[in-house]
Amino acid sequence: MSDPAKVRRHAERVRELVASVVRSQIKDPRLGMITITDARITADLREATVFYTVLGDAAAQASTAAALESAKGMVRSTVGKALGLRHSPTLTFVLDDVQDQVKHIDDLLAQARHADAEVQRLATRAEYAGEAQPYRLEEESEAVEDEVSRPGGDQR
Repeated sequence: MSDPAKVRRHAERVRELVASVVRSQIKDPRLGMITITDARITADLREATVFYTVLGDAAAQASTAAALESAKGMVRSTVGKALGLRHSPTLTFVLDDVQDQVKHIDDLLAQARHADAEVQRLATRAEYAGEAQPYRLEEESEAVEDEVSRPGGDQR
């Protein structure tokens, strides 16, 4: 089992190395506007997952995924040599769909704001189901106590 700090350092180094290789060594025309966002590596340093985003539509994402898959061996050997580990980690590329999730959350928040405005609009026209003030006020409670104490005191 490796030290968690060592694993984090290796993961950060893998992210930097993959970004450098993608920028300078992969000449595949299918590779789109790509950003390496994160890398995670297992505790035994054998498998690394690299997250990336692509600027463009689904076709650009698919072609970039194909380009990364075809260059995986070259990227793995470069990363393995640079890390100096006994075994080069196996690389898995995963499309990071953060932008889609952000858009979805923004849409949900907009719907919530619209619903809140609708609730406020309905609340302005709302009427009480019972009395407007369902709780006794102090003056009323004193008057009720006086009424209760008089009839019981007058009986002989």
